[in-house]
Amino acid sequence: MDIYKISASHLEAIKEQPFQLEKEMQQLFETHLSLLTGLTLVKSEFPLKQFRFDTLAFDHEKQAFVVIEYKRDKNQSVVDQGVSYLNALLEYRDSLIVEYNEQNLGKTLKRSNVDWSQSRILFVANAFTDYQKNATNFKNLGIELIEFKRYKNDLLTVNYIERSRNAPALPSIPTNGDNALLTNITKEIVVYDEETFYQRGSEKTIELYEQFKQAILNLDNELQLVYTKFYAAFKKDKTNIVDIKIQKNALKLWINAPWGTLDEPKTIFRNVSQIGHLGNGDYEIILKNTDQLEYILSVIKQRL
Repeated sequence: MDIYKISASHLEAIKEQPFQLEKEMQQLFETHLSLLTGLTLVKSEFPLKQFRFDTLAFDHEKQAFVVIEYKRDKNQSVVDQGVSYLNALLEYRDSLIVEYNEQNLGKTLKRSNVDWSQSRILFVANAFTDYQKNATNFKNLGIELIEFKRYKNDLLTVNYIERSRNAPALPSIPTNGDNALLTNITKEIVVYDEETFYQRGSEKTIELYEQFKQAILNLDNELQLVYTKFYAAFKKDKTNIVDIKIQKNALKLWINAPWGTLDEPKTIFRNVSQIGHLGNGDYEIILKNTDQLEYILSVIKQRL
């Protein structure tokens, strides 16, 4: 990525200023962890048996632990280390829960509160090779890559390496030798995407969702779509704006705002502030057609 500064009538190239030490990268990333990833820091340099995780974090939306590792040398292996760390995370679950609770991060965490199928490893580096990107391009492998670059004039870029839309699943492999660790991961880890999301819908609700999805994404170029176990989340700056759950007969849509803070004159939304619900926010509506699409978009715009 080339970055330029507008200076009078010409452009001035901003040169990259690579991190000299992994620790330097780690400290900056951890300091701004919530802003960069939406995760909560649990422990820096967390020892677990023969391993030491650079960063142990928790994803409160997915209710899952995340391990973050930093790489200054882009030629280092990420798959082998990622597989080993994921297996350690899944094997020593109680140690992670104890550490979380000792950090006094709010609500006491119980083993049953954690969705272990959403555990994942994030690798952060200045850049990754094409080989590394291809090696992690499997939808049932809980390893993700983030390119984190520093430039002069105190500029940073953060690039999440997305899996290809048609990323394959890891093939079935023998469970002996080194392959046993990988087999264990493919049994435990579930990566939710559009395909798994659609499995809960019908032909009618999938078509309805597609119409709402495109309309919502067109509201703001900065909106990102993330699929979770229960809903599709439309995020901006790591914050959920709209969540949609697909069902066989209808969609459920939530707007992430406290009840009474949005101008909603038709009163077609339901107040769920005192009712248990999966999505974020107090505004809920059940959708069976696009009759109110433009009106709903006008309400969503108030959150952007």
